[in-house]
Amino acid sequence: MPMSERVMVRQGLFTDGEAPALLGSRCTVCGAHHFPRHDTCPYCSTEDPVPTELSGSGTLWAWTAVTSAPPGYQGEIPYGLGVVELPEGIRVIARLTEGNPSALVSGQAMELRIVPLHTDADGRDVVTFAFAPADAS
Repeated sequence: MPMSERVMVRQGLFTDGEAPALLGSRCTVCGAHHFPRHDTCPYCSTEDPVPTELSGSGTLWAWTAVTSAPPGYQGEIPYGLGVVELPEGIRVIARLTEGNPSALVSGQAMELRIVPLHTDADGRDVVTFAFAPADAS
């Protein structure tokens, strides 16, 4: 049986390769990083920040479990949702691969992963980014 085509939940948020990365920007004036990419720095309003790939690891800052599907959501529930602080100094709100809040701790090392979200009407696997505990395989 042939493999299903894989599509991103939204283009321009992340790379889908062996070493995935979030796609952000860095301001050339104030030096701040931000995610997702913007045409203007949200901190100092400088135009044309430099596109950059952000770190694929960070630390868990806050988390919870989502137990009811948001409107339009087609993936499985429950799932984890958290805030991961990246070495670039920004905090990213992201899906977590761990849906049990008691299995996570503040400051825990996290790694970026590309995970299945759902199958679309054309039978394609829709993938998104999520952070997993660094010790998870």
